[in-house]
Amino acid sequence: ARVLPVVDALVADAIPVSIDTMRASVAAECVSRGACVVNDVSGGQADPDMLPFLATVSAPFIAMHWRGPSAVMQSLATYDDVVSDVCREIGVRLGALGDAGVSRDRVVIDPGLGFAKDAEHNWAILRHLDALMSLGHPILIGASRKRFLGELLADADGQLRPLEGREAAGDAITALAAAAGVWGVRVHEVAASHDAVMVARAWRGPA
Repeated sequence: ARVLPVVDALVADAIPVSIDTMRASVAAECVSRGACVVNDVSGGQADPDMLPFLATVSAPFIAMHWRGPSAVMQSLATYDDVVSDVCREIGVRLGALGDAGVSRDRVVIDPGLGFAKDAEHNWAILRHLDALMSLGHPILIGASRKRFLGELLADADGQLRPLEGREAAGDAITALAAAAGVWGVRVHEVAASHDAVMVARAWRGPA
C-alpha cells in the first residue's frame, strides 16, 4: 500500500524501478506495475514463495548474502574466513535459485555489507571483490552511510560520524568499486556517486 504509488509514479516517468522486499506478494505486485528489478536482502530465504515467483518472471534478481533477520544478525557475525565463507554461502543460494528454475544469467549478487558482519568483515570483502566476481555474476555493493563508515570516520572521542557526514567516504567506495568492475552500487545521494563512477571509468580507460 505504501510503495505502489511510488512505483507507479516512477514508472510513469520512465524511471527504472528496483523493488526492495523480502515478500513475494510485494515483489509480484510491483513487477506487475512495471518494476524491473527485484532486490531481496534475504536472497529469497525469508519467504518460501519468493523463488517460485522469480521463476515466473524475467526481472533481474539481486540476491544478498543473509544469515538472519536484523534482530539477531550481529550475533551471527562469526566466520572462519569471511571472504571464503560469504562466497561459499552465496554459492549455496545460487544453487537454490537454479534448482527453483530461476535463470542464473539474471542473478546479481550482493555481499551484504553490514548484515551479520562487523567493520573488518566489510573491509575484507571490499578488498577481495575479485573473489566475489569469480562466482561469475554481476556484483552490487551497498555501503552508503553504513555504520562501518561512521566508525572509520569517528572523532577523537570515538563518536561515530553522523549519517550525513559519511557521503564522501561512500563516494570513494563507489569510485573504487566501479574501478574494480562491479555492476552497481546502492547509494543515498546519486549525483556525487555518479561523478565518482565517471572518474573511475576515465581512470580505467577504454574497455
